[in-house]
This record gives sequence, structure tokens and C-alpha cells, in this order.
Amino acid sequence: MRVLLSCFCFFLVLNLSAQEKKYVTVSKSMKLMGSAFDITVVALNEELGYIYIDNAVAEITRIEQMISSWDPQSETAQINQNAGIRAVKVSPELFKLIERSKQISALTDGAFDISFASMDTIWKFDGSMKQMPSEAAIKKSISKVGHEKIVLNAKNQTVFLKQKGMKISFGAIGKGYAADKAKELLVSKQVPAGIINASGDLTTWGTKVSGEKWLIGIANPLSKDKIFSWLPVVESSVATSGNYEKYVIFDDKKYTHIIDPRTGYPAAGINSVSIFAKSAELCDALATAIFIMGKDAGIALIEQLGGTEVIVIDSDNKIHKSNGILFETE
Repeated sequence: MRVLLSCFCFFLVLNLSAQEKKYVTVSKSMKLMGSAFDITVVALNEELGYIYIDNAVAEITRIEQMISSWDPQSETAQINQNAGIRAVKVSPELFKLIERSKQISALTDGAFDISFASMDTIWKFDGSMKQMPSEAAIKKSISKVGHEKIVLNAKNQTVFLKQKGMKISFGAIGKGYAADKAKELLVSKQVPAGIINASGDLTTWGTKVSGEKWLIGIANPLSKDKIFSWLPVVESSVATSGNYEKYVIFDDKKYTHIIDPRTGYPAAGINSVSIFAKSAELCDALATAIFIMGKDAGIALIEQLGGTEVIVIDSDNKIHKSNGILFETE
């Protein structure tokens, strides 16, 4: 199974060896949370493998029903509907997810912020945008954004958004969280190994049937068909954010779809960020944050975090990395 994560920096997950007689590899691709998911497990037989995958799908669907801002019955939608009105009591699981999100916001000086959903959509990346938004419009677009405006009450397990019109969304952390929870469920069922790829937010556990480590190949950003490095991954996750899909160009300057929630302007200077950590949730959030923070500030932050690494491809397609990344080149 080969998984494309970025136009400039992508990962190829080597498929499990099918030669081991005791185990089989079972894979399934589907659309969940509005995105493509690929789930691969190692099982004693094919039938059992598909049962495990169904269990993982059920868990991801449960997460989606909790964090979806589009489902008016979800806890997240209830929080948004009561912005500026009243606090909403939520499940401990959602409360803790929001709490962790606010902690990541503080850690990244607001580069990651689940209240980015409050932004007015003045930037269009569907081809309809013909000119830059005005400075006044950009400033107004972020008037309701700010993680400090998300008020948590741990005693009552409530969430309150201070301003009317505020919204929260888990688009930059939700798929990673869902991948982590599905993995946790499968590990609890003694599934020995597998891969969950949530549209580029990827988490693995166990090893290949041969006992070898999973290998993730990093492509040369100047030639996507050539791998210049292989990285062994053990009980780890990876996520990538890139500006290759949606952008606009004005006066020969490229503006990416990844918007800085603090300024309202698109992030610049980076083509791709890949984060490696144990948690897919953390990888997901930090990939977006580092893209916004920039190469120097982003790598400096990662160097301070234990068990977390980063590879940055800048706008000149030059590769930068944290100290813990050791390339194994072909």
C-alpha cells in the first residue's frame, strides 16, 4: 500500500509481507469524516481482519458524531449554537480534547487554534477570487477568533464561547484524534500490528510480519517518483501539512489556503511540514501550527518537545529537520 501525503514531501508505507503463514494482511479504503481513510491490520485470518476494521470504522464514526460542527445534534454544534449565550455541558472526552487543543494553542502562541472556524471566509481558493481582500476585511475576519475566548469549567465540565458568532472546529486535529482512538481500540483487542491513514494523518503499531520495522519513505521534493530517504517507524505517527492543493496567486506571489488565525493572512515560506510523534493527534495539530509559525520558530519549538520531530520543506524546496531525524538515504 502506498500512501501519498504531500506533493513535495510524501510517504510510502511499505506493505506487510504476506509470506508469514500464521498471519494475513487485510486492508480497506473508505470515506470517513469527509476524508479518505485507509485501514490495514494484521490478523490470524481475513474474516477476523475485516471484523477488526469494522470495529475501527465504528470508533471513527463515533468520534465524528461527537466533534462534527455540521451535525446540529453533536456536542460541538451545541457549543457553537450557544456562543455568547451560555455554557454547554459536554462529555469528559470532548472536554479533554478541547482542553488539550487550548494547551497546544498556548504552546504555539495561537498558531493552532480551534476557534479558527469563527473566521469569515474572505479568502476563496476555488478559482473565484480575483483580488486580494482589503486589510480592513482581513482584520475583521479574525475578530471572533482566539483560544483565550474558549472558557472551560472543569468542575461543571462546561464549554463557553465568549462571543456570539464564535465557532470551534476540529479540522486541524480531529482526524489525528480519530486515528489514535481507532488504534487504541484495536490494540485493546490484541491486534498485533496495523496502519491507520486518515488522509495523511498516519499512525502505526507493531511491526511487519517479518519482524522488521515499518519504513516510511520520504520523496525528493524535486522528483516525487524518487525516494531519497527511508525512516523506520516504531509505535509512532506522522502527519503532513502542505500548500500544494489550494492556493491563489496575486502579483506573482503565492497565497496558501492555510491561514494564520492570529493575523488572517495566509502562511508563507513553507511548502510542506511533516511531524513525527507517538500521537497522531499531536502530529495533526503541530503540522498545521509549524506551517504557520515558519521554519525557524517551528523547528525551535519541536526541539524543545520530547519525542517529537519535524521535517520542513521550504518554499525553495530545501529540506530542514530537527536534530532527531536521521536520514537513511538510498
